[in-house]
Amino acid sequence: MPALIEDYALVGDGLTAALISRDGSVDWLCWPRFDSGACFAALLGTEANGCWRLAPVSDTPPIITRRYRGETLILETDFETPEGAVTIIDFMPRGNGWSELIRIVVGRRGTVRMKMELVLRFDYGFSIPWVSRLTHENGIKAIVGPDAVVLRTPIEMHGENMRTLAEFDVSADERVPFSLAYAASHLRLPPPRDPFTALARTENFWLEWSARGTVQGRWAPQIRRSLITLKALAYEPTGGIVAAPTTSLPEHLGGSRNWDYRYCWLRDATITLLAMMRGGYYEEARAWRTWLARVTAGAPEQLQIMYGIAGERRLPEFEIEWLPGYENSKPVRIGNNAVGQLQLDVYGEVMNALHLARVGGLQADDTAWNVQCTILKHLETIWEQPDEGIWETRGGRQHFTFSKVMAWVAFDRAIKSAEMFDLPAPLEHWRELRARIHADVCARAWNPALNVFAQTYGGSDLDASVLLLPLLGFLPPSDPRIKHTVAAIERDLTHDGFVMRYRTTEFNDGLPPGEGTFLACSFWLVDNLALQGRMEEARAMYERLLALANDVGLLAEEYDPASGRLVGNFPQAFSHVALVHTGLNLMKHEQAMARTAGQPALNGGESLEKLEQDTP
Repeated sequence: MPALIEDYALVGDGLTAALISRDGSVDWLCWPRFDSGACFAALLGTEANGCWRLAPVSDTPPIITRRYRGETLILETDFETPEGAVTIIDFMPRGNGWSELIRIVVGRRGTVRMKMELVLRFDYGFSIPWVSRLTHENGIKAIVGPDAVVLRTPIEMHGENMRTLAEFDVSADERVPFSLAYAASHLRLPPPRDPFTALARTENFWLEWSARGTVQGRWAPQIRRSLITLKALAYEPTGGIVAAPTTSLPEHLGGSRNWDYRYCWLRDATITLLAMMRGGYYEEARAWRTWLARVTAGAPEQLQIMYGIAGERRLPEFEIEWLPGYENSKPVRIGNNAVGQLQLDVYGEVMNALHLARVGGLQADDTAWNVQCTILKHLETIWEQPDEGIWETRGGRQHFTFSKVMAWVAFDRAIKSAEMFDLPAPLEHWRELRARIHADVCARAWNPALNVFAQTYGGSDLDASVLLLPLLGFLPPSDPRIKHTVAAIERDLTHDGFVMRYRTTEFNDGLPPGEGTFLACSFWLVDNLALQGRMEEARAMYERLLALANDVGLLAEEYDPASGRLVGNFPQAFSHVALVHTGLNLMKHEQAMARTAGQPALNGGESLEKLEQDTP
């Protein structure tokens, strides 16, 4: 049985990532890319579906503590037993031409008996490889179909029941390495490398990268950890950032709201771009902007809400029957049919992202502006249509309030870009469209009987996405309609103080009801509290949200207050980006509350510093 979601830690190399449990088991790893088939899939099944266990052999359960080594992605897990103590160091080297997971057992006290168990099952736990010993060195190679791995270690290993096993003793100051490297089966195996040199180089890479960051202040450690996590979710060759490295971790334990998040969503572009720039990481922001420009090029009517990490457009969804799912949460899905949905908000996300890139100094060429103008021509013809909305509902298209607001954002940001950077544009026409959309939202989304902006035109359901209206500059936070809506969400759309996206028991989204509270939405409420001058409440809620992160600072997509557990795919980029922005916003408020209170975020200001003041 897999561990609790919050009991996993992440290591990665810019190509893929592995999840490692507190008890030393690698239960998820897709090779060679984030979206490839998993060779360790115990996360969604059992150990028979693939895992790599490394832990002490002891009659007494060990005391386990863990941490990342400074501001790196090197995981250190301490095991304290009556016989002694060891530390397992887990990491994935970067930039060596192949992907590799290295595990080093370090003796710290006494002598500890250790057990290693390797269960390789490629193609999401389905395919059993052929395993053989290496000819001229100690280790094994495993091959099945297109995939091959090589495991090198000085420890003697043996095969048993389609597994590779070893037991060995580690005494104080001893170090025992294991290196598992991937290669396409038709190519030569990766050559051996010194694991201790790889560790030093990996540590230097992360420390140098972290040193480029500029975040300081009360919550700087948590914010910097989130930025490291975002870096770990970036596919180095293309700059695309996956929403999460996992698929099908349930939003409701035992339920069917299980999705594949190993792809790149356009709506992540705005908040990720600015998070990287605000953190001082312009190189990553530039790579993400370049990825965005590539995937959005082409016919505007073919713009998608999401793409593969290299810009792939076809992400067909299918279900895997041989995996039972995390805690029997079926189905296990590969691919994502939401790729074909109409979600009008992505047009606003793209325009916002490209505008912020210009404001931040990431100048685009003339082609990018021409593409933007063409996209806006298309948006003008479709913004009045119903769509599936930001939450990718599967119950049929509706006129979602947030979708229309983001259509307004698209024209608003294009106008601001044209004005600020002297770009050719039909400004008067765009201004008329912007005003028309704004009036349409205010007239049709406002429910006077309930005194709220509803989820849909003419509707009565609440939706947390409307918390973004003041953050996006659609209306000021002092507007009575915004205040009433925020109050209604606080009162009627929270569970134990945390915000739900919407009530799945009331709104028909085409799926069985039930999910946790959505962490990004809870961060948005913190921003609204701060904008209304309720700083003590904002700080208290932000601290509560930070406390939901696990012991190594990672957040899932959602939190279930009833069970006190993280749920949904993990770690989730959307949650970590929201943590970054809200923390920076609160520190900006604290530094200059009189200057920032009441100023809308992302409103196309005159400088990045101004845009930083209040950002969703």
